[in-house]
Amino acid sequence: MGSRSGSSGRRARPASPRPPTSPPTLPDGPVQVATGTVELRRERDDPNGVTVLLNGVASSHLDLVDPTRLEFEYMQQMAAVIDRLGEPGAPLRVIHLGAAGCTMARYVQAVRPGSHQLAVELDATLVELVRTWFDLPRAPLLKLRTGDARAELARLPSASADVVIRDVFAGDTTPEHVTTLEFTADVARVLRPGGVYLANCADRPPLDRAKSEVATLRAIFTDVAAIAEPGQLRGRRYGNIVLAGTDTPGLLGSADLARAARSLPAPTRLLHDRELATFAGGAVPRRDSPDATGTPNTTETVEAPATTDPGPAPAPTDPGP
Repeated sequence: MGSRSGSSGRRARPASPRPPTSPPTLPDGPVQVATGTVELRRERDDPNGVTVLLNGVASSHLDLVDPTRLEFEYMQQMAAVIDRLGEPGAPLRVIHLGAAGCTMARYVQAVRPGSHQLAVELDATLVELVRTWFDLPRAPLLKLRTGDARAELARLPSASADVVIRDVFAGDTTPEHVTTLEFTADVARVLRPGGVYLANCADRPPLDRAKSEVATLRAIFTDVAAIAEPGQLRGRRYGNIVLAGTDTPGLLGSADLARAARSLPAPTRLLHDRELATFAGGAVPRRDSPDATGTPNTTETVEAPATTDPGPAPAPTDPGP
C-alpha cells in the first residue's frame, strides 16, 4: 500500500534517524483492545518496519528507527503538503484526529523539531499500548487523548493549530459525522490563519463520497485540492484520496507541490482549481441530519449555500494541544 518514501522538495530531514530509547518488545499475534483487536505485522526483510492492523485492516505503518520513512502513499502525500507549510523546519501545532500508530506525529516531530501535537484516538487501550510499543515524543510535544474525534475537536480553542489531520476510520470507512459541513467548519475554526486541513478519504467507484467531501471542503475553505494515484481518481478501485483545504492562496496550487506529488515513489496526481471542479461535478456538501448526535450514519447530502462564512476566528491562543 505504498513504497519507501524518498526526499522531495523542501523537506527538512534530521541529520540521522533518532534511534529508539530502548529496543521495543512487540507482541506476536492479535492483542485485545476496547474496539476489537490490534496486531503488529513484521516482515523478515524489513526488521525495522511495523504494520499496525486494527481488526485486520492495515491502519498505519512505521519504521522503528527512522520516523521520516512513510510507506503508505496517502501519508507521503500529506507530508508533501506539510513540508511546504510555512518556513521549512519550523515547529508546527498539529491535531491528529485518529492516532493508530502515530506515524504522522513521529514524522512531524522528526522534520519539524519542537512541534506540539495532539493525537485523538477513540480506543483508550490502544493509546496505552502505542505508548508502550513505539518511541513516541513525550508530552508536551505529543499528547495522546482518548475520545471521539468530533467531540474532542469541539473542545479545542479557536485558531490554535497549524494543521488538522483527519485519519478516522471504522473498519475501512470514515464515520459520517466527521465528513460534514458542520464538522469541517469546526476544523476551520480550530485552524490558525494560514493553516491547512488534511483528510484521508477512502472511497470506492464511482467516488460519490470523495466528490461530496470535495464539495464540502470547497464550501468552507477558499482553496481546496485532491491528491491521489491517477487510477484512483478515475474511480478504478477502492483507495485513498487526500483532501486538503486552506484559506492561504498559493499553497495547494503551487507548481512546487504539484511537482513534489509527481515525484513521489508511486505516481501521484494533484487536482486543483478547474480540474477539481470537474472531478466534483454536481456533488453537494454533506450536512448533519437534524437529529445528528455525533455518532456515525447521522448525515445527509443536501444542497448548501454557495458560500459559507464561519465568521472571523478569535485572536490566536497558545494553550498547547
